[in-house]
Amino acid sequence: MNQLDKDTLLCISLSGRPSNIGTRFHNYLYGELGLNFVYKAFTTNDLQAAVGGIRALGIRGAGVSMPFKEQIIEYVDVMHESASVIESVNTVVNENGVLHAYNTDYQAIANLLRDNALPHSLSVAVAGSGGMAKAVVAAVRDYGFTDVTVVARNETTGRAVAKQYGFDWQPELGAARPGLLINATPVGMAGGPEADDLAFELDAIDAAEAVFDVVAMPAATPLIRAAAERHKTVITGAEVIALQAAEQFVLYTGVRPSPEEIRRASEYSRS
Repeated sequence: MNQLDKDTLLCISLSGRPSNIGTRFHNYLYGELGLNFVYKAFTTNDLQAAVGGIRALGIRGAGVSMPFKEQIIEYVDVMHESASVIESVNTVVNENGVLHAYNTDYQAIANLLRDNALPHSLSVAVAGSGGMAKAVVAAVRDYGFTDVTVVARNETTGRAVAKQYGFDWQPELGAARPGLLINATPVGMAGGPEADDLAFELDAIDAAEAVFDVVAMPAATPLIRAAAERHKTVITGAEVIALQAAEQFVLYTGVRPSPEEIRRASEYSRS
């Protein structure tokens, strides 16, 4: 890490459950590329004041995680298409006091679906209806899946997300056995009340061809472990967070790391 001075630019993250993953990822690359930046994770009980601090203190950028991805919309100035289309923000960039909002989750998810070459014919269940679920459902639609169900206990938000993208909503998976299961809820997240729980039942995992869990901490969530044990195609939240963080890094710094630098930063972030 570079020596801090008065010209050091600060980037932060705002999360309900901060981790060291983003902090280590960004700081590793700042040091690797010789950039005078530093990154620090925060949580808050006063989002409006926190965003005011970003603006007032000249904080260069902020990563935004659950549960702030939708709440933060009313406090930013410019919603770029990646965020406005799905009404969810995961990145804020401060341009001379004007706060620009983006969503790099969408692009990361879309890239992972493409890279894994999942058949478009698969039926899909997406668990969740929050900001990350919106990014997932948008990416699933744009990838070309047509048989998609949003599974969410909250009927209001679940129906809204499903309707926005032309899909169906169910409160539970029930007897359905989709070919692709995607968890976009906090179930399985370390430190949470459901850290040891499965987002889908074991027989649904047995029936699936592929399982995608956007939870990044731990990388091997209960869902990912169960799917790997059954030799399913798995896509992890660790992959999502590395790709979306790389796009955030570019927005903050104007510098695009090489794929090898991104790989090393991702490994370091979890070491």
